[in-house]
Amino acid sequence: MTEPVLIVGAGPVGLTMALALKRWGVDLRIIDKTAARTGKSKALVLWPRTLEMLDIQGCVQSFVDAGMKAVGARIFAQQNVLMHIRLDRVRGAYPYALMVPQSDTERLLEEQLALIGVHVERRVELISFVDNGDGITAVLRHADGHDETVNSSYLAGCDGAHSTTRHALAAPFEGDTLPSGWMLADVELDGKMSQDELTICWTPDGVLLFVPIKGARFRVIADVGLSPVADESPLTLEEVQALLDLRGLPGLRAHDPVWMSRFRINERKVKDYRQGRVFLCGDAAHVHSPAGGQGMNTGMQDSFNLAWKLAMVWHGQASPALLDTYSPERSAVGDQVLRNAGILTKVAILRNPILQRMRNLAVSALGRVPRVRQRMVDQLTEMDLHYRNSPLTLTSQGAARRPSLGERAPDIPLSVGGGGASRLHEILATGKFAVLSVAAAAVTLPDAVQFISTAAGAATDQNYEAGHVYLIRPDAYVVMSTKSDNTAAIISVLERIAAGA
Repeated sequence: MTEPVLIVGAGPVGLTMALALKRWGVDLRIIDKTAARTGKSKALVLWPRTLEMLDIQGCVQSFVDAGMKAVGARIFAQQNVLMHIRLDRVRGAYPYALMVPQSDTERLLEEQLALIGVHVERRVELISFVDNGDGITAVLRHADGHDETVNSSYLAGCDGAHSTTRHALAAPFEGDTLPSGWMLADVELDGKMSQDELTICWTPDGVLLFVPIKGARFRVIADVGLSPVADESPLTLEEVQALLDLRGLPGLRAHDPVWMSRFRINERKVKDYRQGRVFLCGDAAHVHSPAGGQGMNTGMQDSFNLAWKLAMVWHGQASPALLDTYSPERSAVGDQVLRNAGILTKVAILRNPILQRMRNLAVSALGRVPRVRQRMVDQLTEMDLHYRNSPLTLTSQGAARRPSLGERAPDIPLSVGGGGASRLHEILATGKFAVLSVAAAAVTLPDAVQFISTAAGAATDQNYEAGHVYLIRPDAYVVMSTKSDNTAAIISVLERIAAGA
């Protein structure tokens, strides 16, 4: 293909899409109708799975250097600790939640894009588009009022909850607005408060959440009920302090607010993330409760999922049928995130005293069970996300039990590096599949599939089964695995993916 991909929206999701596509050699344009990136902290956390994706893109260290590591979370009730979640249980290279204000996330992504010659076209708005079957014709309006008609190969709508792209597709955004009001305040806090853990206070009057940002600055979130007057009036520091006094740990004082806001929680999602040559990503496709801090991370992972597939198809290396897997894979993840965030929210804002006592007893008891704690960590950090039911995930004889089909493929040092790579993520950074032999001879790949895959070997590793060969996608999930004497099955899969290229 010769026409660029058009990315609409330059928040974290669109910038991530642009970064991955450009690194994999795809021409693109990225536009945004705003004059500048956000100056607000907004989304704060990058979870370990997203950090692994940024590692594949070769830029994770700049985020780690800019962020603050949160190593756990505590849930209090009546000032007693019900549960302590420790993120050092994360089974990966990033055993923490990285606290980075969204303004910095966008800045860092833009800086990475600038290094590879991509700049956001600002004050440029998508007005309309037509899917011609073999390409997209779009009308863009520039700051001076003139309209530009452009041709693109595909369109990625990364333009947020009020997405112009989604509205133009007439895609139903199904769901509800929760019947509760909320407040958010980024403030400096005096008093005893953990600066490297999230603190959640469950009280008879509602929930109070403290998210560390940097130093003594915290984000404070609380449910405040519904009040037409309050919904329309600006949030005040006095209201924040009153909630701290009522629900928080003793002796806390808020001052020097940076950002204060009221908000409502929407839980909405489109059914199909793709219509023809148009794709929806991030908040354009799904919005949900901020509980768990999954929103931005889910959107960025939408982009990672779609980018490698678009790159292969754009380069003529894979059949366009590969793009059919984007919507079912990411829609299933969106359903999971919506469900989990909704449950966390409803549990936190219980008002019935009997149900509150039952909740507190259950959480206190479950928090002492190691397997339950590990499951909670895996879910919170998004390390448990999988594509087991994807049309791309294939069963085979002799498949390994770890990592199992459709699950995350952990990074691993290579003893026989494909293309000079020293670890798995370096192969995936090329946008190719990895054919990974663990404690087995490296596979000899036929010429017909070497442009989409690289063979490599690794020694025995606790995360993998010796004597097996794994086919791993560029976004680090297992497509299939076999015993080392059945590698013809893996080669056959690669040949089918490349069919029609």
